[in-house]
Amino acid sequence: MMRQLLAGRFGADDHFDATTGTDEQRTYLQLVAGEKSLDHGIGGALTSLKKIGVFPSEIGIDLLVLAAHVHTADTRISRAEQSQDSWTREIRLVVPVSDPARWDAAAPTLKKSLDFLTGDRWVIGFRARPARFAMIAQAALPSLIAPPFDSLSLFSGGLDSLIGAIDLLEDSATPLLVSHSGEGATSAAQGKLFSELKKHYDKSSFERLRVSMTFKKGLVEGVGSENSTRGRSFLFFALGVCAGTGLARRFILRVPENGLIALNVPLDPLRLGSNSTRTTHPYYMARWNDLLGALGIDGEIRNPYWNKTKGEMAAACRNPTLLKSLVTDSLSCAHPQYARHMGIKGRGIEHCGYCLPCLIRRAALTAAWGTGNDQTPYTLPDLHAQRLDTRRATGVQVRSFQYAIDRLKGKPQLANLLIHKPGSLADEAEHLDDLVDVYRRGLGEIERLIDGVEARPS
Repeated sequence: MMRQLLAGRFGADDHFDATTGTDEQRTYLQLVAGEKSLDHGIGGALTSLKKIGVFPSEIGIDLLVLAAHVHTADTRISRAEQSQDSWTREIRLVVPVSDPARWDAAAPTLKKSLDFLTGDRWVIGFRARPARFAMIAQAALPSLIAPPFDSLSLFSGGLDSLIGAIDLLEDSATPLLVSHSGEGATSAAQGKLFSELKKHYDKSSFERLRVSMTFKKGLVEGVGSENSTRGRSFLFFALGVCAGTGLARRFILRVPENGLIALNVPLDPLRLGSNSTRTTHPYYMARWNDLLGALGIDGEIRNPYWNKTKGEMAAACRNPTLLKSLVTDSLSCAHPQYARHMGIKGRGIEHCGYCLPCLIRRAALTAAWGTGNDQTPYTLPDLHAQRLDTRRATGVQVRSFQYAIDRLKGKPQLANLLIHKPGSLADEAEHLDDLVDVYRRGLGEIERLIDGVEARPS
């Protein structure tokens, strides 16, 4: 294993030489394609925003450049190969930005955010962009009409983000939806849902920013890729904030996520650390808001559903008829191509029905609409039809939920302690009772779904 250094360069004539430390492998990330086009989806994002009258600030563009470094490191440095414990990597970034002094001041907050999010040890340094890229941001012409967007919301293609978009549009808002299109199933879900929303709300001027950011395999010489993508939400948030800096007003970036997933309390002791994602945890969200303050960005990131279960979100959706008609096009599954990979004839991309997000989805729609009213196709359509083997993927998550539910039944007061396991809730001192309650209610939805399901080793 080696410590990894990733240093950005702006163009072929940028000969910045990053000094390596002991046991540190250096990789350069070229950010420019050709003479001046920003690569890795950054230039495409700026072009797309320009077409809808949104012109991000230099700091907003810096965020995209930083996100490219983070996303590269997260996806192109194998944890198994480059860490002593098969998880914690040591990563150093040197990022070219518009205002290094401002970014240096924000670096401690940034490190807290990334360390917490990915479980790695990050060191982030900054340098000035080369002279010919000192200014990238474009200002809107005085004659241009200001963009109509009064809100921003992340749009992942999942059920929660669909509910978030519907609720905004039903409130007569004009949101800019922000998507990172990764693998095919996710991208397809995003596109189909957006198209259907445009048809339904045809009088609204809402739009979508769609960005794809990928990097070639083997970018880090001799090192394999990584598929855990714990840092993906940093890219997602950066896209939204970048767009927000181009609205010429204070903005709120909405991150629609149910409270159970946002807290992501470990179902059992083995799920701490590497097995517990933190993409919308309150601590992580708070550090992002600290980062915006340190950078002088007039905006805020907020989860409007932090105290709602997924079932409560579905039940309270402002247009339940539309939600029911679109719900099967939303994608919650952790591995939607399972059926295709298993060679099940006639099956394409669909929900497996037994991964953690699928179980939460099934429980939520059952809680919101009643048993038998969830029309989502699941590879495992009936959890009760047979005994689920806990040594296989079909039974692992069910057994883990059973363990968590039984543990809480035996000691209900444990909920007050367990919500602190994934990370600090010091920023949420006034909301601890609400967080405990949403955790209990969320598990209650799952309990009703899996009541009577048999899961044990075969």
